[in-house]
Amino acid sequence: MKNIDLDMQGILDQMAKFKSPPIESLDYGNARNTPTFKNAVEEMAAESATTRAMNVAMPAMPEPVGKIEHILIPTREGGEVLARVFTPDGDGPFPVLVYFHGGGWVIANLDVYESSCRALCNAAEAVVVSVNYRMSPEAKYPAAVNDAYDATQWVIQNAATIGGDAKRVAVAGESAGGNLATVACLMAKDKGGRMPIAQLLVYPVTDTSMSQASYAENVDTQPLHTAMMTWFWNYYLENEGQKSEKYVAPLLADNLSGMPPTILITAEHDPLRDEGEQYAQRLADAGISVKSQRFDGVVHEFFGLAGAVSKAKDALTFAADGLKEVFDGIGEAKGA
Repeated sequence: MKNIDLDMQGILDQMAKFKSPPIESLDYGNARNTPTFKNAVEEMAAESATTRAMNVAMPAMPEPVGKIEHILIPTREGGEVLARVFTPDGDGPFPVLVYFHGGGWVIANLDVYESSCRALCNAAEAVVVSVNYRMSPEAKYPAAVNDAYDATQWVIQNAATIGGDAKRVAVAGESAGGNLATVACLMAKDKGGRMPIAQLLVYPVTDTSMSQASYAENVDTQPLHTAMMTWFWNYYLENEGQKSEKYVAPLLADNLSGMPPTILITAEHDPLRDEGEQYAQRLADAGISVKSQRFDGVVHEFFGLAGAVSKAKDALTFAADGLKEVFDGIGEAKGA
């Protein structure tokens, strides 16, 4: 790949040292135990003596937050999903961000994406509720979608119980989690549910065609490439016909009017780049306020690396500033 930031390349080099089999060559059980960027950063930190000797900055450990708690959120099917709640220092009620992790609806978990939640909690000065939605293939589509919608509605209705402000609840997600975040908004629009006041979408999955130029450009890019997306779709969906459903591919929704203000982030070296940017344009064409930025020199999953990759710090600032603008606007309106 050309144009890769040096600090981003350091993470990729560490990942290569793990010599992990390609995810698309594994079954889902083994894939869930392959190394992630989180493991790469931890390994680099463990080698701190060597790192310092090379005069390379040691990656920072996850940011501390005010407190971390766990809650159970009821769902429509009579079950419950666990959520990890990150609360900033200070006195509430705080704005709230309902967050959905990435991993193609198949792999990853709350731990893998914890650095993003901690960073957003501090930068946006918000309670972050990271939702452990059901995953495929044990629970195929639309299980994760239903959990995302149910969790979002529950948090809006019960924000005060976690020190939050029910009038300032937004959604966020990375990759497949970005898909779930925006689909939760689409479902709220269709069902007459409570609409989040903003959505932060970080390299979201919005289409199923895999026809964009960014797929051709990133056939072999790590940590996400074209063959992996095929692998994810095969596990996530029951059948090919579901690929045209808007709750799978929100880019295909006929009408995006009424969606909340949007902050959308893409990465240059990412197969999902173009569909994310196309979705940003569709939202803008529907009259939605959109702040969208592509970050060059970085790959999919860079956002959670604010302690190690400079562009991730820039993306975090962009995301937090966009969220705080919406949160503060609601707060000012309440005080008027």
